[in-house]
Amino acid sequence: MDRFPNTANVDFHSPLDLSKAAAAVLDADGRISGWGASAQRLLGHSPEDVLGKPAGRLLAGASGQRLSALCKTQRPRSTVLDLCCRDGRTLRAAVTFSPLEHLGVAATVVLAAELEALRGWEAQLAMLQGMATESTVGLTIFDTDMRVVWGNVSTDLELAGIAQYIGRPAADLFPEGEFISRHHPPDEDQIMEHVMTTGEPIMGMHYRGRAPADPVREHVWSCSYHRLVDARGELLGLFEESLDITDRYRAQERLSLLVRAGKRIGASLDVRRTAAELVDVAVPQLADEVLVDLPPAVIEGRQPPTGSAPGHSLLRMHGRTPEEFRTSPVSYPPSSPQALSLATGRLVVDASPPEAPGEVGSAASHSGLFVPLLTRDAVLGLATFRRSSNPDPFGPEEQTLAVELAERAAVGIDNARRYTSQHAAALVLQRSLLPQHLPEQSAVEVAYRYLPADNRVGVGGDWFDLIPLSGARVGMTVGDVVGHGVHAAATMGRLRATVRTLALLDLDPAELLTRLDGLVAQDSEPRANDGLSDEALGVTCLYAIYNPVNGRCTWASAGHPPPIVADASGSVALSALTPGPPLGLGGLPYENVDLHLSSGSLVAFFTDGVVEDRRTDIESGIDRLAQVLTWQRCPLEELCDRALSALPPGPQVDDATLLLIRTRRLDPDHVADLELPPDPAMVAHARTLTERQLEAWGLSELSFNAELVVSELVTNGMRYATGPVMLRLIKDRCLLCEVSDNAHTAPHLRRARRDDEGGRGLFLVAQLSQRWGTRYTASGKTIWAELAFP
Repeated sequence: MDRFPNTANVDFHSPLDLSKAAAAVLDADGRISGWGASAQRLLGHSPEDVLGKPAGRLLAGASGQRLSALCKTQRPRSTVLDLCCRDGRTLRAAVTFSPLEHLGVAATVVLAAELEALRGWEAQLAMLQGMATESTVGLTIFDTDMRVVWGNVSTDLELAGIAQYIGRPAADLFPEGEFISRHHPPDEDQIMEHVMTTGEPIMGMHYRGRAPADPVREHVWSCSYHRLVDARGELLGLFEESLDITDRYRAQERLSLLVRAGKRIGASLDVRRTAAELVDVAVPQLADEVLVDLPPAVIEGRQPPTGSAPGHSLLRMHGRTPEEFRTSPVSYPPSSPQALSLATGRLVVDASPPEAPGEVGSAASHSGLFVPLLTRDAVLGLATFRRSSNPDPFGPEEQTLAVELAERAAVGIDNARRYTSQHAAALVLQRSLLPQHLPEQSAVEVAYRYLPADNRVGVGGDWFDLIPLSGARVGMTVGDVVGHGVHAAATMGRLRATVRTLALLDLDPAELLTRLDGLVAQDSEPRANDGLSDEALGVTCLYAIYNPVNGRCTWASAGHPPPIVADASGSVALSALTPGPPLGLGGLPYENVDLHLSSGSLVAFFTDGVVEDRRTDIESGIDRLAQVLTWQRCPLEELCDRALSALPPGPQVDDATLLLIRTRRLDPDHVADLELPPDPAMVAHARTLTERQLEAWGLSELSFNAELVVSELVTNGMRYATGPVMLRLIKDRCLLCEVSDNAHTAPHLRRARRDDEGGRGLFLVAQLSQRWGTRYTASGKTIWAELAFP
């Protein structure tokens, strides 16, 4: 199928051409002596109707005198006449009279054509002439050997004279040019061969090069190629249309560069990457090289310096990945254009910028732009755009584009700087709120993992803690605050500190959560409009106390998942713990659950992020964690890694915290219990038993202080209790002395006056021990003291 089916209707022959015009012959008297078939087609009169008759009969109106004058002309004349058609119409026609007297015949040849058709042909002819002489579209004709045959005025101007290229191959026109469109063969000879062979035109190819008339400036043309054939369909060659679209092409490039800059620059929230992103976007479309110089403070996330000399103490960015990143110092003298740009906060153009002091290996530049990186009226650094291989200077549009790119980079660098600062502050906050090293305990072996969902900031709302308690016991807690980031971390920090404070009061888990619930509810009221109340009202917490003397573990939960327990044999079960309401809601009480754990039992405390995500339900996650705990004999660190490696791939939706505890039991030989009846004479007996027990433990050097502490504590119990007094000595990391009675009165440390008979016992205990305190039980209280080994 023809690409253009109506091509046959396009005819560039003149309507007055002998092959087309209506032809007639008039004798010396103006009578019609010849009448062609074309005349019959135009006017409808047959030869029989007009031959031998005056031609004036075919004219509309009184034009006989004019016709007589035209027949007697000595040279060809043309005019416009109204002719009568056989059907009664009047046809306005263009008529040419050509005398034949020079041939010895007194006759006139008349050619006529419809005036409207002639005017259309003349317009086509004018168009062709305009394309050849006035059009900005370059037209070039090549023969079948792809050599130049003809070019219009536009081509002549671009080539600085077409005559010198006539007969030369197409490759000689722009020897260093190249096609930048890639949807056709990039070689011009291949394109021409394809067009002449197939007849298929190739249109809209972008060609880049330097015209002989303007060898300094690089141009871009849109080129199209069409086959040329004669009236018989034989190949004559082809012609090329070329339109200089340099300005439009560069405008499109600038627009696409801005679009790409909007997508890429500043997306990383990293100062170094943002500098590299500016380089990636601008090279090579805008410049051959882009340099970014920043003060050290900006790279480190601090405020840019003020008041210092412009151009001093800058660091040049190198590398486009963190692994490649490095810096090199650079400074500019006060008279340099770089220093001027930094001092004024404006773009500075230099046609031939010198190398800055300290710059090594910089290629010689034809032109350069120095653009300050400005944001919020602060100068963050300097961006230098250079051209070395491209000799074209930076035009006004390109200068505006460089400023726009520098502004975007400055915003990205400032955001990255602020993020770096906030990230550092958040990490400091997180380190201050979470334990860096859990204290070693005889009661348990511990390992933990903390994985925040907000991996950009690195902080979240989960917390955990291990709290040494009296009597070799240990408190363990894990909690979860709704949300991520700094707000959740701040709420977490307050709650963790509160839990630790309440735990050191030796409250049982249910009582501790009850008090914590009241504090959270009270704390959330004044914060109803500050944006932090959501975190305060979405808190879960689990608190447990483990006693290594008897293996008893007591825990309570405020909306938190119960722990998973694996005994020494590897049997795994979820604790039978019914969580109470989350903290801050109130209403329902919290209940303790007691469980006796054998030595070597494994307990997993965790938050939702360990067992739940968008793709799996919490039951599947708990089963997955329980399966990991069946490897009970593995080191705890390895178990932590196994548990988190089992998480589904991809970004987390919640913080994940895992605290693994392996329980230990104290050696029974390291615990000594003695029940003393309420008799003051038993105080001496208690001192004697203490001395013997310490001798058996090899701690005789501690006997004097220990006997004095035991004496005071037992005496205090005998004085206020109504029943027997229990004495317990524990050899752990220190010597623990505990005296329990059935009284609920709280002992107070006070400074006795000279005339007071008592009040010095607890003062002595405090002086001789490293820690002491009181904890309350269902049957009374226990006063305890810890004595360091000598």
